[in-house]
Amino acid sequence: MKLAKRVAALTPSSTLAITAKAKELKAQGLDVIGLGAGEPDFNTPVNILEAAKKSMDEGQTKYTPSAGLPGLRSAVADKLERDQGLTYRTNEIFIGTGAKHVLYTLFQAILDEGDEVLIPTPYWVSYPEQVKLAMGTPVYIEGKEENQFKITPEQIKAAVNSRTKAIILNSPSNPTGMIYSPEELKAIGETCLEHGLLVVSDEIYEKLVYHGNKHVSIAQLSPELKKQTIIINGVSKSHSMTGWRIGYAAGEESIIKAMTNLASHSTSNPTTTAQFAAIEAYNGPQDAVEEMRGAFESRLDGIYDSLLEIPGLACVKPQGAFYLFPNVSETAKLAGYRDVDEFAEGLLENALVAVVPGSGFGAPENIRLSYATSDAALTEAVKRMKEYVEARMKQS
Repeated sequence: MKLAKRVAALTPSSTLAITAKAKELKAQGLDVIGLGAGEPDFNTPVNILEAAKKSMDEGQTKYTPSAGLPGLRSAVADKLERDQGLTYRTNEIFIGTGAKHVLYTLFQAILDEGDEVLIPTPYWVSYPEQVKLAMGTPVYIEGKEENQFKITPEQIKAAVNSRTKAIILNSPSNPTGMIYSPEELKAIGETCLEHGLLVVSDEIYEKLVYHGNKHVSIAQLSPELKKQTIIINGVSKSHSMTGWRIGYAAGEESIIKAMTNLASHSTSNPTTTAQFAAIEAYNGPQDAVEEMRGAFESRLDGIYDSLLEIPGLACVKPQGAFYLFPNVSETAKLAGYRDVDEFAEGLLENALVAVVPGSGFGAPENIRLSYATSDAALTEAVKRMKEYVEARMKQS
């Protein structure tokens, strides 16, 4: 059977592809170190697990409203007030089956054929594909490495036209780990207001920030920007709940209502048990969140300098998330490879280290390494990479 054009045009996830290859080699008994993970390596905190069990024991296993449990929407509203000083009513909050599903639903709700969405590069791999699935057109703006991979108002102005509908901002960023400062966000926000752009603010890594850096939502900067912004977030990264699949959108009521109507004909509602777990995640103690953040900061500091010892490698030190995004274009050449994709494949097959090529993120000179793994694994992975590159250099 002939498939729909929108599905046939999709680009497979590079993250999932490298993970699948690494698992295949592990199944063969090889000692593969995977640095492709996009999820914390901690278990979900015990109090959240207990809340989920309690909800099931009490018979809370039925359908919920399509926008999510009122109690969870209230918990999200309280979290936004507590953390960002932002006030939202529950009818301005939509709960979805993970932040990825929330983004997908948003684009389906706001885009018509030909509408353009500005996407800074490097980008999370699913942004362009979700825009295309909604019949929209991705328009890329290069976040230059010398500007810490961040875009400027001038770049936005140069890319805007009558078809531009929205812009995606991801801070802290996947894959770069960089954070926009309040001053940078203010300048970008003024440009978005000037051109009537909806700001899709993906803040899924907001709790994972390091070395005194602070997360600021663009919606905090003015009432006008709050009205023009849809915040996307969830419990996956902050509370190590990737498999629970709970995310949310907070924003203008008419958009939230459209997303809710769409979800009522697709998912019906997020998993009930997971919603009760998320209520505890937001309302309960946050000690585990800080413990995990501290562990990631320690790992970043422990591995960063040794990573720079790999010949030809350059890396901007990230400020958040749990990824390093080094430029290895020179490293790949020194090791005798044509490009970074080929280098990443060689690393996996010969050094047994799995990294994600930056081409999937719109940055073909880079690779993404996740430090959501043990200190021992990180140390060994960097050691293998360095030795492999040096051995290849001697052969050439």
